[in-house]
Amino acid sequence: MILTDFAKALAQLPDPRFRRVLWLGIGLTLALLVASYAGLLWLIDALASDLITLPWIGQITWVGDLLGWGSLGLMLLLSVFLMIPVASAITSFFLDDVAEAVEAQHYPALPPVPRTSFWDGLRDTISFLGLMLVANLLAFIAYALFPPFAPLIFYAMNGFLLGREYFQVAAMRREGREGAKTLRRKHGATIWIAGVLMTLPLSIPLLNLFVPILGAATFTHLYHRLTSPTSRAGRYPSD
Repeated sequence: MILTDFAKALAQLPDPRFRRVLWLGIGLTLALLVASYAGLLWLIDALASDLITLPWIGQITWVGDLLGWGSLGLMLLLSVFLMIPVASAITSFFLDDVAEAVEAQHYPALPPVPRTSFWDGLRDTISFLGLMLVANLLAFIAYALFPPFAPLIFYAMNGFLLGREYFQVAAMRREGREGAKTLRRKHGATIWIAGVLMTLPLSIPLLNLFVPILGAATFTHLYHRLTSPTSRAGRYPSD
């Protein structure tokens, strides 16, 4: 059934509303990474000028250049691992658009719901971003300590986090924050499995950028299926 939800999400990928969220998420993510690197270079330049001064020689300026090139390599390495958490968090700010597009196509009889307020969305995005970054940075320690289990740790951890976030976004629109938490606890295993499914494309370049969109759509279908598993045909029109 989870694969059915994913297939429906995949089939709707050409929807212009999906593409808008995709480009917004990618653009803002790249802008954040560039701004972060610019800030790091500024900090290196400010500190390195007084970093090393030798008698009769003066300041060693090439240390700043070395650190600058080193920082570029570090940012490129970190971006490989952190781009998806950052993209997922930023894109989550726009996931209402994805959920609305899914419901408009598959559940047109549902009454409209108020959009998440800007400040609530910003708070949730910052919270999710912090959680994803901290979890993935700490995971480096686990990868180093248990190398054979690194893929399992990666998929299990990110599957849990992505499932938690996307189901919360999908359910909160119609159940409220507390109602969404209650449903999440009740169906925790199913949500985790669906989250792991969302993490599988994370290791595939370019395809991984579609994960936030497909995740939001898949979990919107999942929410509606879990809340009406037996009487859905009577409540909503057939998909």
